[in-house]
Amino acid sequence: MRRNLCVWVIGLALGLASCFPQKEKTKAKQPNIIIIVSDDHAFQAISAYGSKLMQTPNIDRIAKEGAVFNKAYVTNSICGPSRAVLLTGKYSHKNGFKDNENSKFNGSQNTFVKELRQNGYQTAWIGKWHLETEPQGFDFWQVLPDQGSYYNPDFLMMDGSQKRVEGYVTTVTEDLAENWLSKRDKDKPFCLVVGHKATHRTWLPNTADMGKFDHVNFPVPATFYDTYQEREAARVQDMTIDKTMIMGYDLKMFPAGQEVTDVNITRMNPAQRAKFNAYYQPIQADLEKRKLTGKALVEWKYQRYMRDYLSTAASLDQSIGRMLQYLDKNQLKENTIVIYLSDQGFFMGEHGWFDKRFMYEESFRTPMVMRYPGVVKAGTVSDHLVMNLDIAPTLLKAAGVDVPKDMQGTSFLPVLTDQQAKGRDALFYHYYENGEHAVSPHFGVKTNRYKLIRFYKRVEAWELYDLEKDPHEVKNLYGKPGYQQVTAQLKNQLANLIEQYEDEDAKKLMATSIPVRKAYN
Repeated sequence: MRRNLCVWVIGLALGLASCFPQKEKTKAKQPNIIIIVSDDHAFQAISAYGSKLMQTPNIDRIAKEGAVFNKAYVTNSICGPSRAVLLTGKYSHKNGFKDNENSKFNGSQNTFVKELRQNGYQTAWIGKWHLETEPQGFDFWQVLPDQGSYYNPDFLMMDGSQKRVEGYVTTVTEDLAENWLSKRDKDKPFCLVVGHKATHRTWLPNTADMGKFDHVNFPVPATFYDTYQEREAARVQDMTIDKTMIMGYDLKMFPAGQEVTDVNITRMNPAQRAKFNAYYQPIQADLEKRKLTGKALVEWKYQRYMRDYLSTAASLDQSIGRMLQYLDKNQLKENTIVIYLSDQGFFMGEHGWFDKRFMYEESFRTPMVMRYPGVVKAGTVSDHLVMNLDIAPTLLKAAGVDVPKDMQGTSFLPVLTDQQAKGRDALFYHYYENGEHAVSPHFGVKTNRYKLIRFYKRVEAWELYDLEKDPHEVKNLYGKPGYQQVTAQLKNQLANLIEQYEDEDAKKLMATSIPVRKAYN
């Protein structure tokens, strides 16, 4: 009798268990995360964005197997601040790193990496850091001091020492990243940030890639000889290929017999230096024979700039290919999010410029592609407005980690996976630095059609652009007849964003009037 009762009780328990689903004891498997951040890589130089300048098959592979963001932007177009935004998910005025001249990153503040680490992730940052203080919140880091060097780079180590590694920085950085991946704790999900020096000035290619584009004659951009009419901030800048680009430092043109003291060159080993001399010295000799002046010399400089820049970018793409192959080989592809982006855009001769900083499209807009197998459909093309500010909350959401309330970004996973999802209708930008390249500080708002910019300090002016009619941003419409209503709407939109993101400095400047005549003289 007792035995039959026990059988009946067990049967009843099993039956009830089948009727009521049990709570899962373990969380869904968290995705691994790899973020590859380059420096000053222009979307104009990436074939996934339709570039005719060069092919980037490995960046393109991420786009084909995931998503390409056609409208990805930064909050502040300069390298250190951009990295701080990436880490914190907060604007520069909130994370404290506004510019490269006076800022040091407060590593004690919260970051998405710290949140991941507290939720079981193993974390690392390898390569360019450029935040002036030691990384915090990482299980491992090995970073370049300041800007780092292209050849035989030094690295800051976790024990406080500095170590020189023989080789080309893009290759070395990838070597170190793969080494960490191979030695990591295989029982934990990981988040790895790979920071590349390429394609930062002075665009010094790997010896294997020198001359890669010498057969190409690149078309001069339509705005190369821009006169900056009615755009005072553009007129007073110091970032032209004509006047600012240095023959020796930038273009490696050192007169025969002159001792080369540039540390980028002198740190090369004998084999590297021999290849450098064999490539650049004949170019210098030919230039001296041609005795170019005026526009002919400026356009010669442009061609040299493009060839060196794109050759430097070629090794960057090769390195990204190596990382993708590593994931394939080690069966990590299917559960690893890969994001590639630059810390901002870059001018490739548009308006006669190199560098970044401005809220104009070439600088403000950044290339970004993302692969997330099983979640983001291969071949996705996103035309939604997204920002580097959004990466931190996106990755936390993907990992199943709560997004801290003080993060100002928004996950862009919904706009990638749901056709009905609505993204941003406007972007807020604020650039602070008032030194190098003489670019005036400014802030502004961008919608899909219009852009309104408020310059201050060096130049006090407003600029307005209709991007549909004027994609090259050469016609400042601020104060022009017929644009009063559009201007008022954009100013209202800008004021709302300033209030939303709690930018008190911009709020005060909005209240300061500028005579219309001064805004576009």
